[in-house]
Amino acid sequence: MSDTRRALLDALAEGPVSGPDLADRLGVSRAAVWKHVESLRDEGFGVESAGDGYVVTDVPEYGGPAIEYGLDADYDVEFHETLDSSNDRARALAAEGASDVVIVARQQTASRGRKNREWSAPDGGVWMSLLVRPDEPPAYVPLYTLAMAVAVCDAAREAGVDASIKWPNDVIVSEANDNSSGASASDGVSASEASGGSPAHAGGSSKNSDTPADRGYRKLCGILTEMEGEADRVSWLVIGPGINVNLDPAALPEGATSVAAEAGPVERRVFVQRVLERFDELRGDLDAVLPAWRERADTLGRRVRVHTASGVIEGDAIDVEHPGTLVVRTDEGEKRVHAGDCEHLRPADGGR
Repeated sequence: MSDTRRALLDALAEGPVSGPDLADRLGVSRAAVWKHVESLRDEGFGVESAGDGYVVTDVPEYGGPAIEYGLDADYDVEFHETLDSSNDRARALAAEGASDVVIVARQQTASRGRKNREWSAPDGGVWMSLLVRPDEPPAYVPLYTLAMAVAVCDAAREAGVDASIKWPNDVIVSEANDNSSGASASDGVSASEASGGSPAHAGGSSKNSDTPADRGYRKLCGILTEMEGEADRVSWLVIGPGINVNLDPAALPEGATSVAAEAGPVERRVFVQRVLERFDELRGDLDAVLPAWRERADTLGRRVRVHTASGVIEGDAIDVEHPGTLVVRTDEGEKRVHAGDCEHLRPADGGR
């Protein structure tokens, strides 16, 4: 979106604004202001010309300008009706030098999650990827993924969902909460998965679900993070949450849920805004990420089984340390897990 369009949306979001004031603020002619307003109307905005200036009376349910209207975070939004993969599009933009861009797709046709698991992303969910260029070493990358998990969790809670987080970054609705009976950085050299649960089980039809439905929780969101960089700095970082928002429960695979299923449908543009605004807060204060994550964690205090590249670790999850390392108390002492698939054990399996 152009700087002029974004400035126009920001001005309209503040309240009635006259044509001459808009022309001065945007540095364009009155005729150009009229053309921009007409363009917004063509995109579904209701814009009326009252005695004290232009007033927005209606905002589209979804779309790039709709998300940017009133967004209290400095991100450009690139919206697609259909896209193969928002992460792939973000990677392409990264190669062009872009930054602070959010790619949002109404639906995706070639979505991929962790370990290239395939999943479908139909209209009704929130499928997006955020491209940023943090001035941090690669070791800090997991904090950004955890920050996104906190942001999604908080947006879901604002919508009325009793959401929590399963290590490292799956946003879930735990059966312990509703009484209905549950990351590591890449090597910094090339683009690779940096951490994350897979959106493969978050919604649509998961083709490679390897987690049983009877697991003590229902999955709301998974996050795939990718990066490119060198040993001492991140070149770019793409964080891609796949969130089940207004999806019909009947269309979801076993073990998954949606915001609509838990609390009713929401305005997706507002939901996306809340996610981006909360993430932006945490991005600016990385020291706040782990405390916020701990407060929302469903994993801590549970008996867990973590499948890692070097074997299975089973014990009690007691903490998460910088930059997202899970501490598990086992019979052999404390183990620190940097990456793996975490399973919450049910009481029959020795869990709580």
